[in-house]
Amino acid sequence: MPDPDLSFLLRAEGAAPPAAPAAASPAAAERRSQQRAHGEVAALIEELRASKVELEAQNHMLRYSQGMAESASERFEALFASVPLALMVLDPHDLVVQANAMAHRSFQPAEQDRPLVALMPFVSVADAERVRAAFAAALADGTAQASEVVFDVGANRHITGDLHIARIESPGPPGQAALTQFLCAVIDQGPLLSERQALRRSAAELRERNEQLHASERRLEAVINSALDAILCVDQHQRISVFNPTAAMLFQCPASQALGSPITRFIPKAGQMLTFAQLTTQAVLGEMTALTATGRELAVEISVSFERHAEGETTTIFARDLTARKREEARRAELELQLRESHKMQAVGTMAGGIAHDFNNILHAILGNVELARADSAPGTPAYECLLEIDKAGRRARDLVRQILTFSRNEPPRRSRVALADVARDTQRLLRVTLPPTIELQLHLPDHLPEVLADATQIEQALLNLCTNAMHAIGNAHGRIQVSLGQTRPDALQRQGLGLEDADYITLSVRDDGPGMDAATLSRVFEPFFTTKPVGQGTGLGLAVVHGVMRTHQGAVEVRSTPGQGCCFTLYFPAAAAEPATSPPAPASTPAATPPSPLQASTGAQRHVMYVDDDQALVFLVQRLLRRRGYQVSGFTDPHQATQALQADAARYDLLVTDYNMPGFSGLDLLRAALAIRADLPVALASGYVTADIEQQALAAGARALIHKPNDVQELCATVDQLVHGH
Repeated sequence: MPDPDLSFLLRAEGAAPPAAPAAASPAAAERRSQQRAHGEVAALIEELRASKVELEAQNHMLRYSQGMAESASERFEALFASVPLALMVLDPHDLVVQANAMAHRSFQPAEQDRPLVALMPFVSVADAERVRAAFAAALADGTAQASEVVFDVGANRHITGDLHIARIESPGPPGQAALTQFLCAVIDQGPLLSERQALRRSAAELRERNEQLHASERRLEAVINSALDAILCVDQHQRISVFNPTAAMLFQCPASQALGSPITRFIPKAGQMLTFAQLTTQAVLGEMTALTATGRELAVEISVSFERHAEGETTTIFARDLTARKREEARRAELELQLRESHKMQAVGTMAGGIAHDFNNILHAILGNVELARADSAPGTPAYECLLEIDKAGRRARDLVRQILTFSRNEPPRRSRVALADVARDTQRLLRVTLPPTIELQLHLPDHLPEVLADATQIEQALLNLCTNAMHAIGNAHGRIQVSLGQTRPDALQRQGLGLEDADYITLSVRDDGPGMDAATLSRVFEPFFTTKPVGQGTGLGLAVVHGVMRTHQGAVEVRSTPGQGCCFTLYFPAAAAEPATSPPAPASTPAATPPSPLQASTGAQRHVMYVDDDQALVFLVQRLLRRRGYQVSGFTDPHQATQALQADAARYDLLVTDYNMPGFSGLDLLRAALAIRADLPVALASGYVTADIEQQALAAGARALIHKPNDVQELCATVDQLVHGH
């Protein structure tokens, strides 16, 4: 409704405008002024009307907002009062400004209980500091929380709950700052406390198990990394996922380059072992061939284990390097071969010793009878010359028998300082007779080489055997045999292979240009009775004897051969130390007397000698020899009969000569029995091979002398004369 104060304006607005003056006059000007004023009033009225409408709208919104605020306040109050939580509003001084019914029931269950005026008095002493810190955090950050706070409600009652704090700002009086208050909610955790504690225990156990799992993983990693076997893990795509340091060394590949590679890169036949995954969880596959990163083959022992899990399958491969084992097995096989060879050589030696003993007796009879025949023949006659040749051959056979006995008993030979060049030249004279004209013998023998401590007869026999072997290898073809001497110091490889010391050696080499030997023949060349010759054309003992000779001289024999390129045997003799210079011996004052002929008459008349030997030919020979020297001789082939003869009349015998090696009753047994019967009876012991042990036993048993057979009959006769006549 229009304002009554402004009605005049409305009436003036509705009046008709005055008529235009007919002419410009002061009245007209006044009317124009009034019209302008009327227009300005109308505009002002419109503006006032718009402001009124806006004010009415603002008043409406204000009344609506006030109603909404009152409604929200009522709802907040209703929610604050009815929420099933203990809620309270605290000022900065811990005074409870407002608390809902749940808070009063919780903190003041009975009228006689302490009223809920402040919160901190209800907080236990143990939790007070935490609660104060929570209020400080809420003041700074807006919200805070203290878990499992114990509130002492009564003497015997308490509440355990979580305290949630929120800072709220309330408007203060006009002209003053806003009021800071805290909205606190206490959530009783009594029903959930045991469950929460159980969850905490479970969480602690879970953390402990996780730590144990991590520790177990670390231990497993340490075991894998320190394992002596190569360990590789392969996923379901046959890609390497684990590659331990041993595998890196074995396959010569860093782990960074091996991870992700297919397993066939290192184990080409890995597909075969992966087929076992469907049959078993683990398998031992034995020896397989593996490859290094450079492509070199390795012998490895493989075992695998298979594991199935949610992501698929994992195969763990354990690879053990067999290189050292193979090397050890080869070394063991070599040692076993050497042992077998040693046993064979021992067997040959035993057999050779038995044969040589019997042959020794035969030679003794031959040489003795030759000596008797020479005494009955005139010098210069053809028969006498033949007897001389027989004597030479017999003496050479005697030396051979001694060599065989030395070899068979594996005892050190009787050595002296020998120049190998002289031995080779002496052997050359024998070889010239036996070599066919199609084979040329060449000698390269320097004279400045050091001497060696050796048995010249054995070296000569070894050289003869090697040259004979070369001659048979060349056969009927034209060929050449080279004998050469040298001096060397073996290198580490030769010392290990031949068993030599780090010292100077004199080498004696025999080289031929025959057909050579293959590896199979070369491996058996020193084996006793092994021969490539047809049956009846070789014994297979020649090179075995050479091997035995070098063994007794602390040397070695090396053989090198290639099919079609001949063969070379090299004997290694330790060089003898330089002999100290000595002054020449003084000349004898009188010339040595010429020894008498062994068969000439002596003062043996009326002297009775007992000779005992199991070989009848030797007994017959010695009887004739000594009888020619005037002795009375009683011969026995049975030592028991000889013992009985001594027991019957021991005084009739002036000397007992007995063989050492007799079956059933040795010469030592007869010696002891004879001395037991007659202690002053001179006794001599004869043997084809007198060792230091035999000599020691004989002298300890009471023997007066030892006789080497078959030696010159002069030695036998001289020993008999010496013992019989006591000089």
